[in-house]
Amino acid sequence: MEAWKRVAIDDPEELIFGTAPRPLETAHGLVIGGGRVHPELNFTLPAMHINDDTWPAIVRQYGEIIADALERAQRLHCEGLVVEFETLPDMTRRPRWTAEIVEVLMSALEDARSQWGLNFALRATPNDNREMIRPPKMRSGQMLEDTLESFRFSAELGADLLSIESTGGKEIHDGALTMADLPQVIFSLCVLGARDMRFLWTQIAEIADAHDGVFAAGDTACGFANTAMVLAEQSMIPRVFAAVVRAVSAVRSLVAYECGAVGPGKDCGYENIILKALTGLPMSMEGKTAACAHSSPVGNISAAGCDLWSNESVQNIKLLGGWAPGCYLEQLIYDCRLMNAAIEEGPEAALALQRWLVDSDASLDPQAFVLMPRSAIAIAEVIAGSEGHYDAGRKVAAFTIGLLLDAVRDEVVDVPEREVRWLEMMEASVEALPAEEDTFIEQMLGQIDRSKLILEDYDLPV
Repeated sequence: MEAWKRVAIDDPEELIFGTAPRPLETAHGLVIGGGRVHPELNFTLPAMHINDDTWPAIVRQYGEIIADALERAQRLHCEGLVVEFETLPDMTRRPRWTAEIVEVLMSALEDARSQWGLNFALRATPNDNREMIRPPKMRSGQMLEDTLESFRFSAELGADLLSIESTGGKEIHDGALTMADLPQVIFSLCVLGARDMRFLWTQIAEIADAHDGVFAAGDTACGFANTAMVLAEQSMIPRVFAAVVRAVSAVRSLVAYECGAVGPGKDCGYENIILKALTGLPMSMEGKTAACAHSSPVGNISAAGCDLWSNESVQNIKLLGGWAPGCYLEQLIYDCRLMNAAIEEGPEAALALQRWLVDSDASLDPQAFVLMPRSAIAIAEVIAGSEGHYDAGRKVAAFTIGLLLDAVRDEVVDVPEREVRWLEMMEASVEALPAEEDTFIEQMLGQIDRSKLILEDYDLPV
């Protein structure tokens, strides 16, 4: 790819938790990727209406969530913490509501820093509301303006990190998943998604750059590869198909960094391990502590290279141990303590823990196998050696299929016989893809339902 012609990490032992070649230091004293793993807490509301009548209670609830979480963090001797505020769609529609919650969270975090020395970062993640209308208007309209205004308010109020789960390409990708159509997946991620990412992340980076101490952090293929993972968990699509989608999704998520994002990549982007290998930037990951949000076959292996360790998102409900966000923060803190103790003991201990995290998952599911540090570096090298996003997506798909076929042959990963046939069918479909992007686009435009998207918003011929 144009920005990265070689990988930043070429040794699997160096693609390890807590350390990134290009660490990030926030204005509030937190160093990410500088030799320690920090928890990243993400929380949301319980099921409730969001409107003018309930809004005062919602603001109070966010204040109570952060107060309870910080009390637990202090009691557990937490020295560094990232808090992520993901807006809900109704909040993004009212950007000043986003600002009000950012103010509440920033005030509490700054008090904790002054009172007991907490180093922190606040990640603001506005919801991508553009997908709320059909067909989505990706480059104009109120939905886009509200999303960008939410970013502006967050930056003005001092949020350290700006992220989003952007949705460009989902118009086609959702159907491609249900049909297990790999060419349409590549079209969605590496043509539509990559073009939309460049449009959106150019603006997010400009907003961040206009404010001291604010960083464009990173995107995630949650709506694409995580959807594939969940469908595979429900036996609706093959696990090997979801594994290939995960690898290809890294091409799309990379575009944020091509546009100026500096990490840490957002937690639900399991492709972040590939991006860390390629860019050297710090990454947030989630795994076993994200079980409150979804099940996955990668609960341990995803921690092998993390710099932040997240719970994905948990509702503010009461558990026996207290309010759920505080309970999950406790779990994150203990996980981070373990990783940091291994780091402090020395390279041998850290590598042993990394190996256990990898070995406990890698042989049991193809989705875990492609996230091994060795696999991630190999996929990153394919991306680095490619010319453009389509070329990278096509080559990554072919490489990942071959990687899994070799793993099946060598009996190092558990893949049912019926899914081996899927690997062979995917291999044939990728081999049939044209080398030139223009030819590929022409083919895809003859196959997709054009009414699902606005072609002009992706610079495609009408």
